[in-house]
Amino acid sequence: MKEQITGGLFKRMILHGAAAITAQKQAINDLNVFPVPDGDTGTNMSMTIGAAVTELKKTEPATLDKAVSITASALLRGARGNSGVILSLLFRGLSKGLKGLETAGAAEFAAAMQEGVSSAYKAVMKPAEGTVLTVSRLAAMRAAERAAEETDFEKVLEAAIQEGYEALAQTTDMNPVLKKAGVVDAGGKGYLLILEGMLAELRGEPMPEAVEEAPQKAKADFDVFSTEEITFAFDTVFIVRKNDPNVDLDPFRAYLNSIGDSLVIGEDDEAFKVHVHTNIPGSALTEGQKYGTLELAKIENMRTQYEDVAAGKKAQSVDDLEMEEAEASETPEGVHVVAPPEKKYGFLSVCAGDGLAAVFQDLGVDGVVSGGQTMNPSTESILEGVDQIPAETVFILPNNGNIIMAAQQCAALTEKNVVVIPSKTVPQGITAMMNVDFEAPDAETLANAMTDSLSGVTTAQITYAARDSDFDGFDIKEGDYLALEEGKLFGTEKSLQNLLKKLAENAKKRDASFISLYFGEDVTEEEAQAAGKLFEDACPGAEIMILSGGQPVYYYIISME
Repeated sequence: MKEQITGGLFKRMILHGAAAITAQKQAINDLNVFPVPDGDTGTNMSMTIGAAVTELKKTEPATLDKAVSITASALLRGARGNSGVILSLLFRGLSKGLKGLETAGAAEFAAAMQEGVSSAYKAVMKPAEGTVLTVSRLAAMRAAERAAEETDFEKVLEAAIQEGYEALAQTTDMNPVLKKAGVVDAGGKGYLLILEGMLAELRGEPMPEAVEEAPQKAKADFDVFSTEEITFAFDTVFIVRKNDPNVDLDPFRAYLNSIGDSLVIGEDDEAFKVHVHTNIPGSALTEGQKYGTLELAKIENMRTQYEDVAAGKKAQSVDDLEMEEAEASETPEGVHVVAPPEKKYGFLSVCAGDGLAAVFQDLGVDGVVSGGQTMNPSTESILEGVDQIPAETVFILPNNGNIIMAAQQCAALTEKNVVVIPSKTVPQGITAMMNVDFEAPDAETLANAMTDSLSGVTTAQITYAARDSDFDGFDIKEGDYLALEEGKLFGTEKSLQNLLKKLAENAKKRDASFISLYFGEDVTEEEAQAAGKLFEDACPGAEIMILSGGQPVYYYIISME
């Protein structure tokens, strides 16, 4: 029976939890609504917690506070995909709840779990039930209830996991997408695997070998997150030195949400840093002074930014909190250099394939982060790309719905102004860049124009079925060709040619006037030209472009406008 956990024990628990999900990450990857070969929830969660393993192995934390702090910092920067970001938020709240403790009992740990859930719910713009949020919330509640009855750490964590699995089973009925497929949430399952690994370490059980399971039957994975829109004029950043290290900032957070958006608050025991877009920055600063002494502030009118704002002013006035600087110094790559601003706007795109990268660069993108389907880049990778661009405001094009949330985390980790354009596909990202006015008077105007352009393009993708599935009326067999349109299953065929013909006819029905075919690494130039001919025959009045994208997994990415 264990009544206290130390820093050393917590380190071993995280290592065991990481091994547990890594051993079953393919099974989690298979929890996907579509039977496409890019289900990556297991990979994302495994790599996210793997970042913590890398950092923890470098040290022997003397206190629990130190162990959870290292874990939370590494998870934040290593977060990949929506599932990885949520996982990092759960542990960041856990770190906050255990801050300053050398050891912790079951009651303290259970309370910290609830702090983690609170952090995750606050960070998600529109929290949806039937996800890992539901599973973690109910598991933490049960842990707190059991901890009120006894001090045995193992029994408390065991009760939390049991409740979590009961909640996981209910996710099928809580979310329409999951119910339609008759499956459970992948992120929730992954989180419980990590908790099970942590419990196994408490019990002294051997760590699982790093061998993946064989794929299981299809279950489910889905994207529930939406993206923010910048609608307020003043980009406001300031740092306040706290009067009370234990001050509750929730009322202040609620106030700022009522007068603006794009809100991020980072804090440690001594200070907090605020980033918010608002039309009344003076009111935000005045309200902030109720919680401490205003130290640094930066306010930019995004509609009337002066040309000389870039002259070093931003770097001097919006330094990150000491806590964030310390986190950066702990990363394996060390402290990376932030390029000083030389221009107002810069652009960063995420994509996979040299051909697609070249297209974005030709359109004016300053940097490209490799990633997309099957391999979502971490927040740290995106952050490095942002900081290398010599611009005041950096626009990020995630080009994948599962990368948007990781990109949004960069705003609190850099002194640059970050705007995430919610592009969910490569064609959307390309269209957004084609609508860039490099002389736009302010970032908000430019962001709105890029975001508005996304609705004008329809994206189709062709890949193959990774396994047998019966989905939405389609009897899908492993190896079949699949077409997705706007993320939804369009059709399935044994013949790639037949599937391309159906898409060409669909383009005709849509009266598409501009069609681009980006062919992948497994398609020859001759095959791509033949595919283009199908679209030319179906849409004789349309302008057809055939480009080598070089992307993996998807034979074709097709843009129709």
